[in-house]
Amino acid sequence: MKLLSVNAGSSTLKFRLYEMPEEKLIMKGQYERIGLDGSCYNLKIGNEKFSELVELKDHKDAVALLLNHLLEHKVISSLDEIEAVGHRIVHGGNKYSKSVKIDDRVLLEVESISPLAPLHNPAALKGIRAFMEAIPNALNVACFDTAFHQTIDEATYLYPVPYEWYVKYDVRKYGFHGLSHKFITEQMTDILGKVPNLIICHIGSGCSITAVRDGKSIDTSMGFTPNAGIMMGTRSGDIDYSLINYIMNKEERSLEWVDKKLNFESGLQGIAGMSDLRDIDRAYEAHEQKVVLAIDMYTNKIVDYIARFYMKLGGNVDAICFTAGGGENDPIIRREVMKKLAPIGVLVDDEKNDSTIVRKGIEGVVSKEDSSIPVYVLGTDEELMIARDTYEIYCQ
Repeated sequence: MKLLSVNAGSSTLKFRLYEMPEEKLIMKGQYERIGLDGSCYNLKIGNEKFSELVELKDHKDAVALLLNHLLEHKVISSLDEIEAVGHRIVHGGNKYSKSVKIDDRVLLEVESISPLAPLHNPAALKGIRAFMEAIPNALNVACFDTAFHQTIDEATYLYPVPYEWYVKYDVRKYGFHGLSHKFITEQMTDILGKVPNLIICHIGSGCSITAVRDGKSIDTSMGFTPNAGIMMGTRSGDIDYSLINYIMNKEERSLEWVDKKLNFESGLQGIAGMSDLRDIDRAYEAHEQKVVLAIDMYTNKIVDYIARFYMKLGGNVDAICFTAGGGENDPIIRREVMKKLAPIGVLVDDEKNDSTIVRKGIEGVVSKEDSSIPVYVLGTDEELMIARDTYEIYCQ
C-alpha cells in the first residue's frame, strides 16, 4: 500500500510517500513559504530533483499541488492508491499517549490544545483538513510529538507552582521530539535484542535529552515548551525566570521582545554569534574565543542532563545515543561530551568518533570497548516513525 507521511508547519508542508510495509521511500519533498511571497517547492524522486517558485496561498493549495505532483510524476496513477496519511502533530497535551485515527472528536481535541502550540497545531489541522477533503477515502492518523513522554510520572512532569495552574491550564512538563526518541528506542531494541535503558541525545537546532527505562520515557529535558532544557541553536534552554522581568525593565521592552530573544537569539547564537554547527565547528577549530566558550557551555549542559538521567536510571544504562543533525554528524560535540563523561567511565574512541557521520551512511558505536557505557550514533527518522505508526493503525 502507498502511505503519505506529512509534517505541516506554519508556512511549510513536508511529505514522504512510502510503499508499506516494505518502508520503501518513493518520493519526498517540501512546500515552503505557504501564504508568503516567494513560495516554492522542492521534490526528489530517486536521484531526480525538481524545484520551482509557485504561488501557494494556503495549505489547501500546497496539498492540491502535492497530490497533482504525485500524479504528474506518475508515482501513482490515481489518488485512490493513497490509502493512509500520517500527520505529525507537535502537541497532544495530556490527552494522547499514542498515535490515533483522526475523527471529528480528535480534530476538536487537537484544536482545543492549540493554545499550547499556537504555531504548530493550527497548521497541522489545516493540512489534515485539506487531505481529508482531497482524499476522502484515505485513513488519516495523528502522530503526536508529545505522546512518547506521556509515560513520565506525575512527580516528574509537575512543576512546583500552584497546583491549580495544572488543573485549570494544563501547566506541566510535556516534552517534545517524541517521534525521534521513540524511533531511536525501537532501533536500539533491535540492536541490543532487549527492551533497553537509554539516554538519548537529540542534538539538532532544537535539542532534547530523554531518559528511557524499559523502553519508556521516564524524563526529558524539554518541558511545557521546547524552550526548556539544554541551550540550543537559538533557544536559551533553562534560565532563572527572574531575569525576564529584570531585562524587560532595563531594556524597557515588552514580554514579546524578551520571548523572541530567548527563542531566536540565544543559545549558541547568543554566545557565539552563529547557530549552524558546521560554522561553529570551523570557528572552534580556529580557536575563536566566543565559539570555544559556547562549545564549552553547550557540552556542559548536555553532560548535566546525561548525568542527571544516569542517576535517575540508577546507573543502569545500556547505551547513550546521539542523534539528529548535530548528534549524527558532529564529532566535535560528541567528543567533548564524552570527555566530560569520563568520571563515570565513558571513554571516547577518537578514530571511530571522527569517522562516524550519518550523512555519509556511517552509524555505530563511537566509544571504546572498555567504556562503562557504549555510546551509539544513529540516524533518526521521524517521517518513517509516522509511517510505521500509521501503517500499524491501518492494519488494525
